[in-house]
Amino acid sequence: MADIWEEMYSAASAALNGRRISDYVTCGEVSAAVLSKSGKIYTGVCIDTCSTLGICAERNAIFNMITCGEQEIAKVLCIMPDGSSGAPCGACRELMVQLMPGKYYGIEIMLDYTTRRTVTLGELTPEWWIK
Repeated sequence: MADIWEEMYSAASAALNGRRISDYVTCGEVSAAVLSKSGKIYTGVCIDTCSTLGICAERNAIFNMITCGEQEIAKVLCIMPDGSSGAPCGACRELMVQLMPGKYYGIEIMLDYTTRRTVTLGELTPEWWIK
């Protein structure tokens, strides 16, 4: 049986679909999977625009989770265009902190899927302005 990180990687991989929507918008070059505290996996893709209207894959997945009635995150995995995984940007970290003040420290982040290296959001944000 696959472990939850494998399920998340598979879900994010299925969402990965880089394409041009218009002369001003591309999407799907980066994808993410978020595991909620209830155990459900939510996915999202990046949407890039020629202005600041775009959104990261992680925040898109989190907004999908919120739209479906959940708000607590357990794990986050992001897939880059080359298939590697990485850490969420500052804006994504900020959203997770504000969404779960006092509880965000334990959110697990997959930094490197190949080696299975994970960290917690608390390790990535040790001195954040919200405790």
